[in-house]
Amino acid sequence: MSTPVEKVPAQSQPGAVEQEPDEELPEISFDEQRFAARPAKLRPRARRRSEDDSPIMPPFEPSGQNHAYVEWLEEQSMLHDASAVARQLAGKHTMWAHPYAHPDPRAALAQASVWYTAYPLSHITANGQSYLAALGAPELWEAFKEIGIDAVHTGPVKLAGGLDGWDPTPSVDGHFDRISMTMDPMFGTEEEFREMCATAARSGGTIIDDIVPGHTGKGADFRLAELNYRDYPGIYHMVDIPESAWHLLPDVPEGRDSVNLSPEAEEALSEEGYIIGALQRVIFYEPGVKETNWSVTPPVRDYKGTLRRWVYLHYFKEGQPTINWLDPTCAGMRLVMGDALHSLLDLGSGGLRLDANGFLGVERSFDHAPGWSEGHPLSLAANQLIGSLVRKVGGFTFQELNLAIDDIQRTSAVGPDLSYDFITRPAAQVAMATGDAEFLRLVLREALDLGVDQASLVHALQNHDELTYELVHFAAAHRDDIYVYEGQEFTGQDLAEHIRQTMRDRLTGDAAPYNSVFTQNGIASTTASIVAATLGFTDLDDITDSDARRIANAHLLLCMYNAWQPGVFALSGWDLVGALPLDRSEVRSLIASGDTRWIHRGAYDLLGSSPDAKKSAAGMPRARALYGPVPEQLKRETSFASRLAGILKVRKRNGLATGKLIDVPQVSDQSLLVLVNELEIGATQITALNFGPEKIDARIQSELLPLGRVFDLSTRRKVGKVDDLGGFNVELAAYGGLAMIIRD
Repeated sequence: MSTPVEKVPAQSQPGAVEQEPDEELPEISFDEQRFAARPAKLRPRARRRSEDDSPIMPPFEPSGQNHAYVEWLEEQSMLHDASAVARQLAGKHTMWAHPYAHPDPRAALAQASVWYTAYPLSHITANGQSYLAALGAPELWEAFKEIGIDAVHTGPVKLAGGLDGWDPTPSVDGHFDRISMTMDPMFGTEEEFREMCATAARSGGTIIDDIVPGHTGKGADFRLAELNYRDYPGIYHMVDIPESAWHLLPDVPEGRDSVNLSPEAEEALSEEGYIIGALQRVIFYEPGVKETNWSVTPPVRDYKGTLRRWVYLHYFKEGQPTINWLDPTCAGMRLVMGDALHSLLDLGSGGLRLDANGFLGVERSFDHAPGWSEGHPLSLAANQLIGSLVRKVGGFTFQELNLAIDDIQRTSAVGPDLSYDFITRPAAQVAMATGDAEFLRLVLREALDLGVDQASLVHALQNHDELTYELVHFAAAHRDDIYVYEGQEFTGQDLAEHIRQTMRDRLTGDAAPYNSVFTQNGIASTTASIVAATLGFTDLDDITDSDARRIANAHLLLCMYNAWQPGVFALSGWDLVGALPLDRSEVRSLIASGDTRWIHRGAYDLLGSSPDAKKSAAGMPRARALYGPVPEQLKRETSFASRLAGILKVRKRNGLATGKLIDVPQVSDQSLLVLVNELEIGATQITALNFGPEKIDARIQSELLPLGRVFDLSTRRKVGKVDDLGGFNVELAAYGGLAMIIRD
């Protein structure tokens, strides 16, 4: 973006030559052209619980032989609630009101194309105010409207963790180990969720909720499965190991409800035909903690008195048993579908995030090969069912799926409407860290060649997870393919490792000790701390107010990259306030098991509601915020939030979200990225970005550029003319960008 910061409006681009008034671009009323007036969508309604439902109180021994305990577990279970919701919808004519067969990313974009992704544990609220009430506050939505945000992804807000007898146990994965459709009281009530949805709708916005079709926590459903009760074992990939084979199982220490299998035990059980065995990879691998994707229970006496030991699959952590999508009871499928309908038709959300939805099919391989667990056709079929059901009732879905680009494209063709951009997100961070956009250009072209529609992607800055650099596309599916990078030939596997090492060298260790490697997956960091590392800060305490403005400039470049292309643009509270990572000592207990992601989940106060609060209500320590509360930022034209509003105004006014990427041309400057898009109105739009710390005079050239005058969409002034060679020159500031359009 522009320098000096204090003197340049958010929409301007330094170096542009001033033109006469008759060179201004005519107003484009894109929104009116695309979105004609239409009646509100009809949706059926269903309630999970009646107002007079009274819970069973916990008496006596929590065992399978205690009928009251089993009945209580069933009342708490997600499968029970799913059945209650489903029964209210059967035979309703409103279930046929919407097309549903095919994913429709542009219909989803019409509902919401700029998302705020919240994180419940880190949101600082006013005194006595719940998280959900804070997200439903009219003043927050007024600020969002001024910035250009039209959707909120709440993050996981329902009960998570597990049950130990009658007692709840804490979440093991940031509330992504769901055990109930009930709202976690820590975050608010169901009525507050519904009121939040109503407030969003009054502001023209949408609420996006979460479901997890891949796993649950160890709640009532899992405990009933252990008790071999009714259909509940059919929810999971769990195997009843006969007592004659218990010698193959490890002992479970006192006080534990399961233990991870060693590779040797996994192989022995596989050889005997009891389990599928090793899978293609072990996510969250940690020596001595998680070495396989299988765990085993101690002896459990079921509800009929039989002693059993179960081995169960978990792609992720031990407390996240995997759902079985091809069990004859269809119990897992029923649970997930009911969960989705509850969120949409009872609570009132408009969209759903699908977590872990790429791991819905698993199959045994032979010749000692790993089990088939990624890119399985059953995953495609299950995602088709979920996406279709949600579209059938007027909602949309997005998947957060870090697989090969091919797998993301295949899943997108049949299932969710949108996919999280794991494709270019790490590549954009590499471009920032190195000042070289070559890898980003390579990845964009790879996706374009494989048929990925950029409009189907959620281009996000920071979220609750680490900066993921797994680069599965190159490291696994295309490990033996040859790629040319930095003038050398690399196999996909070698290229992935080269990029990983580059990121580790530039963004962690001596270069940036405040960031941290997270297992084998990526780097725990905030967007601001990635920029800080890029700018050479080795100590966050050295950052001054002037330095914060420099960080904001480069941070806004990443906003331009994600916003000035087709698809959703998403950012977090950490982005809006410019949060920095926490010191490790502040979250020592949380990172003790190796989960370093907690350093980038510091608490933030969007509205400045509690300026003296040291922690969020959930206990997360407050992070240092370089940019400050959003309302204060919006009073200053030079602030991060105000300049972001200018970027998003360009995006909305010109319909960039629903365009189509058609070319990523070669460039003469290594720091330059050029995207050529075709807008739905037929015009050619160009985004040019400078990832380097120096100003450049850029030549922009592509065979797909038509002859015509080139206008800056921010200032609406002419900046050049496409010549007979199919190009033109523009000047780009350090970490600056231009969104342009060609007119006859």
